[in-house]
Amino acid sequence: MSNLPNCPKCNSEYTYEDGNLLVCPECAHEWALVSEQENAEETKVVRDSNGNVLSDGDTVTVIKDLKVKGSSLVVKQGTKVKNIRLIDGDHDIDCKIDSLGAMKLKSEFVKKI
Repeated sequence: MSNLPNCPKCNSEYTYEDGNLLVCPECAHEWALVSEQENAEETKVVRDSNGNVLSDGDTVTVIKDLKVKGSSLVVKQGTKVKNIRLIDGDHDIDCKIDSLGAMKLKSEFVKKI
């Protein structure tokens, strides 16, 4: 028995591989298995310090004082950050803090409200 997925068009279980494609012999539908694997890898889940899942538009609170690199400014503990945007990279959150401006934060230093 093979562990190939059923046909997405007719749900037939008799699919087979043909090079980089999967083929259904019943409805002749062809699709790439690689694209399904890439889509599964693209969904990155970003969590706050307590393990809550963050999403775009959430409001978070900073849980410790954070020094702003390249200046003498500090983001104080308890600062509320509204309407966050999730991004890829080392710093997961792109936001705008009132009094400090545009900033990138790591999700491990925030808590979802």
